[in-house]
Amino acid sequence: MLFAVSMTFIDQTIVSIAAPDIVNELGLSASGMQWVVNAYLVSLAAFFALGGRLADLYGPRRIVIIGTLVFVVSSVLCGCVPRGDFAQSWLIIFRATQGLGAALLFPAALAVVVAVFPLDRRGRALALFFGLSGALTALGPLLGGWLTSWTWRAIFWVNVPVAVVALVLTMIARIADRRRRESLDTVGAALIAVGMGVSVLGFQQAATWGWDSAATWACIAGGLAVLVLFWRYEHGRRHPLVNLAVFRDKAFTVDTLVLFFAMLAFVPVFFFASVYAQVSLSASPSQAALYLLYFFAGFAIASQWGGRMLDKQGARAPMKIGTIVGAVGFALWAGKLTDLSMHDQWPYVALAGAGIGFILAPASTDAVNRAIGASYGEVTGITQTVRNYAASVGLAVLGTILTHRTTENVVSTLTSRGVPPDTANGVAKDIAEAMTGNGDTHRPTGSGTAATATRDAMSSVRMDFAQANQWVFYAMAIALGIAFLFALRHPGGAGTPATAEGERQTAPPSPAAPAPPPPEEHRSDEHRSRA
Repeated sequence: MLFAVSMTFIDQTIVSIAAPDIVNELGLSASGMQWVVNAYLVSLAAFFALGGRLADLYGPRRIVIIGTLVFVVSSVLCGCVPRGDFAQSWLIIFRATQGLGAALLFPAALAVVVAVFPLDRRGRALALFFGLSGALTALGPLLGGWLTSWTWRAIFWVNVPVAVVALVLTMIARIADRRRRESLDTVGAALIAVGMGVSVLGFQQAATWGWDSAATWACIAGGLAVLVLFWRYEHGRRHPLVNLAVFRDKAFTVDTLVLFFAMLAFVPVFFFASVYAQVSLSASPSQAALYLLYFFAGFAIASQWGGRMLDKQGARAPMKIGTIVGAVGFALWAGKLTDLSMHDQWPYVALAGAGIGFILAPASTDAVNRAIGASYGEVTGITQTVRNYAASVGLAVLGTILTHRTTENVVSTLTSRGVPPDTANGVAKDIAEAMTGNGDTHRPTGSGTAATATRDAMSSVRMDFAQANQWVFYAMAIALGIAFLFALRHPGGAGTPATAEGERQTAPPSPAAPAPPPPEEHRSDEHRSRA
């Protein structure tokens, strides 16, 4: 299962490193490149609930195999994108189908791991699972930097040998395929996919359309309205896509909220830190990958520690520690961005990673432990949907903040060097889109006043971009501060599979088993007389 999910983790980070080469070769727009990154995350968020439900209905082994095949075929097609006008649409479409494959694959794989380990060993097992998969995520930037020096297309083709190994191991592992004889809620699946996709579209396009645009708010409000409709629709279903009874468990709700706010920072940090390193620190893709390794060093160590704490004390303690450490780490990291020195920043980068490491495995494991009727695939689908929706929203909103602040800073720099305000504003927008869309550091050409002033001001522009990134990283610190407030509401204790009226059973009761006696307060007088 680690081999299978490694592809999904690697692909969350590997594209950011190769972004400059992709943009230069295919001529993508800045917003188009963000959508190449975001299409994968939107698709994950939209289809995770469906993937978890399918794992319950048709068996996790079968869905792991299907998800792996969808993912690897989409990867090959991403690497075969043709040059020309259709390149951007091609890449976005098959990045979205990659996300669909990952959404099918991951909940099923995690359901297999959860089912194998008993409750008292599950925290350490899943800490190892998330820790190793996090380490595999760290391979994304390193692998991306190395492969990009050959061709950026190889960042997609590298999934092929990994998928072959994953499929072979899955075939020989003799994984039990437990199934449920229930119907699939196709209407619910369509509602959640539309609601998440449209709302994230509004957040993403706010940078282009503007926050005062009717289209921006129509997408955001319309998508959220569809999600509310989905929530109401699920209440009346006999076999819903998501059994909302699990949210009656306060601990599960807190786990989900903590994951939401933590993920506003976790996946977006790869993109923003990579672009910052390449623009402000003038780092190569390989050097940017090493910069991100500091984050994963803290993450890997803390995830193991958090898993042990979960087994001994429950999820409340590691989540509180993680949110505090993460908030402090991101805030200190933000303060050091303008030093333009990788050496000065690494302790705070590692501290931020440690905070996320303390949170991720305990919150995810505690939520899964509270599954109704041992429906691990479904509950994993819920938590992963929330995580990836938050990552999509975080990437979109923080990207808007970065573009806006970069534009303002560059306008100020250019006008101070004698460029007329209107010209400075146009040049600043072009620079901001180039920088936030990818790590492009090419010096502008031309002999005009604006081009000359911009060339002379490139060192100042790099500082402008670093200052704009401070707003993004402080926002990440605030998100983790909010997560801490929710972590305080966790009731504590170890998670145990929840029960609720109408819960789904993992297997039909044996016909030979006698029915349990009714509770004392519900027994008839005749029952009491016989007693």
